Amino acid sequence: MLIVDILAAAGEAAPQNKFGFAEALEQGGFIAYATVVILGIMSFGSFYILFTKWFEQSKIFRQYKAVGNSFWKAPTIKDGATKLEKNSAWRQLVDDGIVAEEQHAKMTDELEAHDWLHASLARSEASINARLAGGLPFLATVGATAPFIGLFGTVVGIYRALIAIGLAGSASIDKVAGPVGEALIMTALGLLVAVPAVLAYNYLQARNKRIAEMLTGFSSDVLAYITSKGAVKPITATASAAKKPATAPAKPAPAKS
Repeated sequence: MLIVDILAAAGEAAPQNKFGFAEALEQGGFIAYATVVILGIMSFGSFYILFTKWFEQSKIFRQYKAVGNSFWKAPTIKDGATKLEKNSAWRQLVDDGIVAEEQHAKMTDELEAHDWLHASLARSEASINARLAGGLPFLATVGATAPFIGLFGTVVGIYRALIAIGLAGSASIDKVAGPVGEALIMTALGLLVAVPAVLAYNYLQARNKRIAEMLTGFSSDVLAYITSKGAVKPITATASAAKKPATAPAKPAPAKS
């Protein structure tokens, strides 16, 4: 019983923290809760876009391996298209090139096939790049506005601290600790949301530029292949390896007399 009484007395004597995160939100009221909810939505949206775009880009990089391994080894461009995954960026470029070649034969006005095919492939390439860029403006918006949303909560917290000082007539720590702590928390949350969004934007944008370069090169190869009726084809790694001269066999050592 003595031990129980001692533990109970210690629990009652232990000071309670009145300036935690939950307490700061309760003191901030509706504005504090609204600021945290808005920043939470921004953070969730940023990470959702980061992971979904990363998987989408990784899929395009993986599908590009099939271009050199199977597409250019096919006897015709239509046969090569069947070796690419459906609904992939590379399959879309090839299909649009085939359709553009067929439509050019139906035109009554004289228009060079090269110009028509180039415009069609460029339009297809632009649509792919636009689809890859989807969601990045949201990341840019979060990175630019999240610190200011946190700053709004900071200003409100400082304002409440000044009101508490005016009502108390003195700047005692127990009067201003809560509002000032709330202000600092809002500032930290704004930065915590903004920094990952900016890093994710730059990372995804760099990968999109790499994919755009690959699409431009592939589009040029498809254009050359179609306009030359299959005579011009990029040299694949397999073809390059086949053209390398075989090493001469080692000469046998002379027999000892």
